[in-house]
Amino acid sequence: MSKKPLKSTLTVGGATFVSRIFGYVRDAVVFIVFGANAGTDAFFVAFRVPNFLRRLFAEGAFSQAFVPVMAEHLHQGEDSFHRLINHVTGLLSVVLLVITAVGVLASPWLIVVFAPGFDDPQQEFLASELLKITFPYLLFISLTALAGSILNIRQKFAVPALTPVLLNFSLIAAALWLAPRMQQPIYALAWGVFIAGVVQLLFQIPFLLKARGMPVPKLHGAVDGVRKILRLMLPAIFGSSVVQLNILINTMIASFLAVGSISWLYISDRFVELPLALFGIATATVILPMLSRQYVAKHPEQFNQTLQWAMKISLLIALPAMFGLIALAAPILSSLVQYRQFSVFDTQMATMSLTAYALGLPAYIYIKILAPGFYARQNTKTPVKIGIIAMLLSITLSLSFVWLWHKLELPGAHTGLALATAIAAYLNAGLLFITLKRTQVLSSLADWLTFFIKVLISSLIMFAVLWYLVPELMIWSQWHAWMRLSSLLGYIALGAGIYVLLLLLMGLRPRQFRFPVYE
Repeated sequence: MSKKPLKSTLTVGGATFVSRIFGYVRDAVVFIVFGANAGTDAFFVAFRVPNFLRRLFAEGAFSQAFVPVMAEHLHQGEDSFHRLINHVTGLLSVVLLVITAVGVLASPWLIVVFAPGFDDPQQEFLASELLKITFPYLLFISLTALAGSILNIRQKFAVPALTPVLLNFSLIAAALWLAPRMQQPIYALAWGVFIAGVVQLLFQIPFLLKARGMPVPKLHGAVDGVRKILRLMLPAIFGSSVVQLNILINTMIASFLAVGSISWLYISDRFVELPLALFGIATATVILPMLSRQYVAKHPEQFNQTLQWAMKISLLIALPAMFGLIALAAPILSSLVQYRQFSVFDTQMATMSLTAYALGLPAYIYIKILAPGFYARQNTKTPVKIGIIAMLLSITLSLSFVWLWHKLELPGAHTGLALATAIAAYLNAGLLFITLKRTQVLSSLADWLTFFIKVLISSLIMFAVLWYLVPELMIWSQWHAWMRLSSLLGYIALGAGIYVLLLLLMGLRPRQFRFPVYE
């Protein structure tokens, strides 16, 4: 039992890594083919709206509420479990159909709301037309998230983690094959999103059948369970997705800034999402069902140990990943997307926002890790209060930083938006941690200061070496693609090697991160 959570985390992380690698290929293809301009800004807004709603409701509030209630019903028996998933699937399908129909019809008004700074009527019209195609993605991907939650509660983690790779394949094919065949190539990306939603849902079905988790949609059967999910879900809408809300608000503000700002923020966010998904989301995905079962079984000490294990594993990765991203921001962008339509100037602008986003990486990961400590105990009110405070701070800082950037006539005002998101994330994670500690959900943290200092010192030395050795962007940009890529991989390997060696010299060993054995 001691190895299973780590093995599951590595399984999810590995599958997610494959998906994210293809995600970077996807983004590279999109930016190389289309560049960073008014057309890509319009597409990313059209993609951001359903994707935001998906993360907010499907992967955010819904999953956080659904998994603990599923654990309860599974504890009561298979019949109770199937009545719940059948009822939830039927109700969710009806609600999603209505929302999708409204979203498609209201697309012109949604663009005005989510990108109020689009003052070019052609760009606004383009974004509206693209949104009509991408909005149904919400329907398909939300049902896919439901299927993934069922598979996770059955301890089948790999398939849900690997499913997003299909979106990447679809968009790559759309950019390279469909776009040249269309009168307006940018529309191909929207159709790629639509097709990906359908394919991802269909991909889950055989695995649901094999895991005895295939729901039969019904509008009755588990009223009490559905009511509990709704009661938990409503406040969790804010609490579990504050980072996404901040990013969406940044998109709205960025629509008023220089052309390309939305695209620069998008690509920056995508590179920060790799370590966040690999270690934050992967670990949270594994521990939520486990914490839920430990809470139902009334094992508070096991609950505490599971949460602390996740926190240590996350810190071990979050700090070096943050410093690594900052040191290698420009080389990463130059090596992976700075070709053809994506210029050196675009890389410079995106580097600024990537650096700012990266500063908040430990906080983003800890939000994902600490939130299940509340949701597994069916407490969604506390995270929502904390989330609202953090979001208000983010909005205030975003507006303040943009004003300050313009007042001082500094380049890259979009950087202020990324910086505001990072600062607000630390407030969010800090308040979550303090609350768990104060309520004794987290206890026995005596060895944490020593552990933190060792990780921090190792990360700082790694950062200093990389900062000294890595060439500046203009030199990097003169190299051909393979030299950039091989050099980037070399510096990443060097940084990782230095970090691991320093941890070993300071006395840290792999056995110290094994999952605790419960008596």
